[in-house]
Amino acid sequence: MNLKKVYLVVFAFVVLSCSKDPNTFIPHLNGYWEIEEVTLSNGSKKTFTYNDTVDYIEITDSLTGFRTKLKPNLSGTYETSTDKERIDVKIENDSLHLMYSTPYANWKETVLNANKNQLLIINTNKDMYLYRRYEPFNLE
Repeated sequence: MNLKKVYLVVFAFVVLSCSKDPNTFIPHLNGYWEIEEVTLSNGSKKTFTYNDTVDYIEITDSLTGFRTKLKPNLSGTYETSTDKERIDVKIENDSLHLMYSTPYANWKETVLNANKNQLLIINTNKDMYLYRRYEPFNLE
């Protein structure tokens, strides 16, 4: 096993072993998120210092909702994608899962952590996505 894989396994173990009640993550899902870092299953990382799109997530009290891509403008508004991914939120085996569906595909992601500033998600390929809360441009 190479060093990158060892690092990824140790990191995932630490995150999972320190996990909280997954119900506490749900209130933090709503809002605007931008990717900060992606750690692929092979251990390679990509850091994002700038994103031209952000994800908007909206989950209702019935634990359903959607995610869509938005493109922020300098005026403080957004160009909105017409594509929305339906989300069903489920807690299984002490983990919070986001079950996505579109007319073209269905997939699942697991929320490893969520708070007011960060969102950490792992997909079925074991790729981890670290998001930061999006802060709109302020030209003043």
